[in-house]
Amino acid sequence: MADIIVKIINKSDNELPSYATDQAAGMDLRAHLETALTLQPLERVLVPTGLFMELPVGYEAQIRPRSGLAFKQGLTIPNSPGTIDADYRGEIKVIMINLSNEPQTIQPGDRVAQMIIAPYVQAVMQPVEVLNETVRGEGGFGHTGKS
Repeated sequence: MADIIVKIINKSDNELPSYATDQAAGMDLRAHLETALTLQPLERVLVPTGLFMELPVGYEAQIRPRSGLAFKQGLTIPNSPGTIDADYRGEIKVIMINLSNEPQTIQPGDRVAQMIIAPYVQAVMQPVEVLNETVRGEGGFGHTGKS
């Protein structure tokens, strides 16, 4: 897959997002904080990153939880994945929630989320009266049962 260029402004002291390994899909985003931030159980906050970017047309940035934070500390992203559109020019901020039973602290520079750059298509909705039938039909959540 060919690389794309993403223009970025970094107003933090943190390093730019980068891939940890050659085959990593996501780049870590770091907290741009003056002092530590403590989240009480079930508290939500908007964590600034100090990053502003310009995505190419046809691409989005997906903001996802870091698995270690979610598992070890109960810190996650409630609207996961969050979407940053190509025409957004504001600061990238991460909505975080503490799902643990104890206060959790985010330090300045902590890795708080992953960002994945992905292509997208825009759909054109076509109103119809009937949809083609399938074997699944209207089977929804859990319709296939357990093995």
